[in-house]
Amino acid sequence: RNQWKEAFLRLKRTNNFPEFTGRVCPAPCEGSCTLGIIDDPVGIKSIELSIIDRAWKEGWMAPNPPKNRTGKKVAIVGSGPAGLAAADQLNQMGHEVTVYERSDRVGGLMMYG
Repeated sequence: RNQWKEAFLRLKRTNNFPEFTGRVCPAPCEGSCTLGIIDDPVGIKSIELSIIDRAWKEGWMAPNPPKNRTGKKVAIVGSGPAGLAAADQLNQMGHEVTVYERSDRVGGLMMYG
């Protein structure tokens, strides 16, 4: 329906990192999609990837720092998807966030499987 910007804004509201989840997520939800009983399951991975690729092409992907800082500091232990999403949400609330990771690279399951 050519509502790419609306799709992107909705995706950003429900996914902290659509710019890489569409590329690295193994999409287990597709195999569990109940539509698959009677038809092809929803190809959410390819849909999200198409939306985010369009957002990059159109220049909609941009940093969105919080308008105000609270002065509070928060530590997140673990840099997997959940840790990074928590850090992003807390940063958007204005807190100063530090993420700690024991491995040599960030990413958790996305990096090491």
